[in-house]
Amino acid sequence: MHISISAESIFHIGSIPFTNSMLAAWLVFGLLFLLSFLATRKMENIPKGLQNISEYIIEALFNLTEGITKDRKLTKKIFPLVATFFIFILFNNWMGLLPGFGSVGFHETNAEGHQVLVPLLRAGTADLNTTIAIAIVTVIAVQVMGIAAIGVKKYAGKFINFSSPVNFFVGIIETISEVSRIISYSFRLFGNVFAGEVLLAVMSTLVPYFIPLPFYIMEIFVGAVQALVFTMLSIVFMSMATVVHSESH
Repeated sequence: MHISISAESIFHIGSIPFTNSMLAAWLVFGLLFLLSFLATRKMENIPKGLQNISEYIIEALFNLTEGITKDRKLTKKIFPLVATFFIFILFNNWMGLLPGFGSVGFHETNAEGHQVLVPLLRAGTADLNTTIAIAIVTVIAVQVMGIAAIGVKKYAGKFINFSSPVNFFVGIIETISEVSRIISYSFRLFGNVFAGEVLLAVMSTLVPYFIPLPFYIMEIFVGAVQALVFTMLSIVFMSMATVVHSESH
């Protein structure tokens, strides 16, 4: 059994490698586009079917966001982004559990001269590059919310403050804290999803068929929890960035 911590390249576009996690992420994009199209092509005042399910999910996410921010105006601003985070992460986590992910691919010779299986599909969130990209977008969004709330000068003063040695030191800590969020965001999501894939691969190899089933059920739950945790943290930090605005007045 071959387990790679990094996503494997399946082909190249010029000099740019296209990995199996990128292919899976684009499949998620395509699936979400198709579901959105089907749910909204015949909108009805009394929703049913896919439209009803979609509206229920959106309403639940909106209520969750508003329950954290306690501000409907702020909720409307950040909801499109945080809802996208949740849905994209959730679908990537769950699609990685489908048959064929990690088991269907082609063989190639590695650096040690051994034949290894290179899977065609790997969950997008099981690739550290994907989780880092999402984390960077999240942290940038938090800064944008802070600047919009209190202005560039006051927000920059949160990180660069020469009024006193204590405030200068606090500014350094705040800067380190913002940068460290990228690490904590990305590694938490990647670590949990990748660990789940390894667990399922090992259990399926050692005791196939019925024994791994409880672990699949557990990973469905873990995938939903990880998407929810990432989303809730994003909401909390964006909300905190606007609290400074009210405190500064």
